[in-house]
Amino acid sequence: MSTQEKNAGQPLIEYVRNEGGPTLGYSALSGVRIIEQDGSFFKNLSKDGVLKPYEDWRLSAEERAKDLAMRMSIEEIAGLMLYSRHQAIPAASDGWFAGTYGGKSYEESSAKPWDLTDEQIAFLTEDHLRHVLITTVENPETAARWNNKLQAVAEGTSLGIPANNSSDPRHGSDASSEFNAGAGTASRVSFWPETLGLAATFDPEVTREFGEVASKEYRALGMTTALSPQIDIATDPRWFRFNGTFGEDSRLSTDMARAYVDGFQTSEGEQELEDGWGMDSVNAMVKHWPGGGSGEGGRDAHFACGKYAIYPGNNFEEHLKSFVDGAFRLEGKTSKASAVMPYYTISFDQDQVNGENVGNSYSSYLITDLLRKQYGYDGVVCTDWLITANEEGSKDTFLTGKSWGVEHLTVAERHYKLLMAGVDQFGGNNEVGPVLEAYQLGVSEHGEAYMRNRFEQSAVRLLLNVFRLGLFENPYLQSEESEKIVCHPEFVKAGYEAQLKSVVLLKNKGQMLPMQPKSKVYIPKRYLPVGKDWFGMPTPEKLEHPVNLDVVAKYFDITDDPDEADFGLVFIQSPKSGAGYSQEDADNGGNGYVPISLQYKSYTAEHAREQSIAGDPRETDVLNRSYKGKTVTTHNSHDLDMVLETKEMMKGKPVVVSILLSNPMVVAEFEAEVDAIVANFGVQDQAIMDVLSGAYEPSGLLPMQMPADMRTVEEQLEDVAHDMECHVDSEGHIYDFAFGLNWSSVIEDSRTAKYRKTR
Repeated sequence: MSTQEKNAGQPLIEYVRNEGGPTLGYSALSGVRIIEQDGSFFKNLSKDGVLKPYEDWRLSAEERAKDLAMRMSIEEIAGLMLYSRHQAIPAASDGWFAGTYGGKSYEESSAKPWDLTDEQIAFLTEDHLRHVLITTVENPETAARWNNKLQAVAEGTSLGIPANNSSDPRHGSDASSEFNAGAGTASRVSFWPETLGLAATFDPEVTREFGEVASKEYRALGMTTALSPQIDIATDPRWFRFNGTFGEDSRLSTDMARAYVDGFQTSEGEQELEDGWGMDSVNAMVKHWPGGGSGEGGRDAHFACGKYAIYPGNNFEEHLKSFVDGAFRLEGKTSKASAVMPYYTISFDQDQVNGENVGNSYSSYLITDLLRKQYGYDGVVCTDWLITANEEGSKDTFLTGKSWGVEHLTVAERHYKLLMAGVDQFGGNNEVGPVLEAYQLGVSEHGEAYMRNRFEQSAVRLLLNVFRLGLFENPYLQSEESEKIVCHPEFVKAGYEAQLKSVVLLKNKGQMLPMQPKSKVYIPKRYLPVGKDWFGMPTPEKLEHPVNLDVVAKYFDITDDPDEADFGLVFIQSPKSGAGYSQEDADNGGNGYVPISLQYKSYTAEHAREQSIAGDPRETDVLNRSYKGKTVTTHNSHDLDMVLETKEMMKGKPVVVSILLSNPMVVAEFEAEVDAIVANFGVQDQAIMDVLSGAYEPSGLLPMQMPADMRTVEEQLEDVAHDMECHVDSEGHIYDFAFGLNWSSVIEDSRTAKYRKTR
């Protein structure tokens, strides 16, 4: 039975339904025809009238992948190894990821938002690229229509290999929107806590449910790979990617990683095709092997200043647990995460075979000896983005190549070294040329047969992740169905409930919370001076309310006069002091390295190391990266001023502080001055109001320690969890891992019994 779907400006999609088999979807203009055999229908993707094993959906995904890999040219396999740079839909000229349409900007052209850019058409047809990373999309309809255009072009090429589209995490909350508004992000997906917020629930079932919901929304948007979860053990509290993790504890992170991947990858019932994989499945690319949470001084390897991960506590093995005991040991039938992304970092002095200090993806010890052989991982290994490009600019520049440890190699030589290390795919690389050059380098050293086999090995891994999701049978979407699935009310409700469960009550002096309905509240405006974001782009001066007052007004009466208020409510965020590098310091004769602070007041690093553990011996870089004795000022130090000023203005009336936490922080600067502290890791304003008003009793727990001061931060070991002196508040409570309050007391339940550390 055949049907057609045609929308204005869209390819004509034909559908053929198999009795007891998959529905086939194909573009009428792609050249694909349908073959009937033994009463079943098959897509003739090779367009030659002969049914080949890779076109036969009755065979296993592995059989099909091996057959197709053998038929592919080296150029086509090289294209399959590419993973695109970020793609915005549409690619407007005022965004980070602009494109052209018929040689014109989006605004100058007459293009529809779902049209393909010139660059996208080129990398599909000329570079044979099939893995596309999507950032913003205008709405679900646009996403579906763009997907169909992309897949029609891919299908029209010689072997008809569909695209495997992907996304970084996109379900974080828009704090200014009510949970039932459903329109806070460009693609209007349901809102959930950030990863650290999922960890704060201490409930892997919440995380599994998130994966199940998010995977359905991803598939409705045409996305079949998630570049997540981030399962690094965040053992240094200063790391700026702390918020993307499940916290510092390996046991909690392991359980959360397993639940997340199971939720994303598992299809059930009629949606299952084979071994738990199917039409609801989304590949999970876990990151970042073997862990990036132990950067020296808390610095991050997106920046040249943070290229080294160190292990002063000899605790390397613990960082592997969330991978080998979690993401690689699933409860569901898909068995393991389908892909792994190593981090940018150089895992300093951890190579026990070759003694190399190179970026993790370049290390044959970390990829082949450890990941592949010792732990038996045979899925896709994809590099982080732009690691084959050249370094440019300052050491705190984000938008630059990150070829740490192999800066001396050419771009082609870097690709070759990655291939020999065991990598399958090159993140952020749109051009096939360097991969083909790498192939020729291998032919010169090992011969044609060896390199052909090496390429086919990666091709099979990459194709498996496409076959198992049913994309070869039907990669197309029906936009009206996508609109129904994305942000479905049940998904929105589940996400909001998870947000509530993630809120942590840290302090409640005299059990002042919850507040009485329609109490009068004073909320000060939040000031931020001119600065720059983590991309290095300038940010303007701001003075604004840090909360949606319309949401607050549904719970409390708002007043601008502190004298009239029953309580003060102050919204602050974790201290931000930069990436740990100062070009000004370098220009003035210093080494450029400065502290990363977790307190608001200016911080001088009196207890830092005299000599850094790691450093770059090249004449153009810095060997000793110590910042001892240097001072740093936090960009949002006015948050502290706002708390203390509100305390003074309230003249003894209660002050409540709501903290958006992205890292552990030193709360000793203000804790004793306030009556209640509520912490969240990315929730909507309504969730905070539901807690403050008593509509929901808090149940979240800290997924990390809160340090007593910066000295304990400096003296903790970057690779070791739970090794700080924790803050003790005015009520005698210790802000340690797994601490949290409900309305009556410190929470003690099955979660704390399982995960809390004994001292």
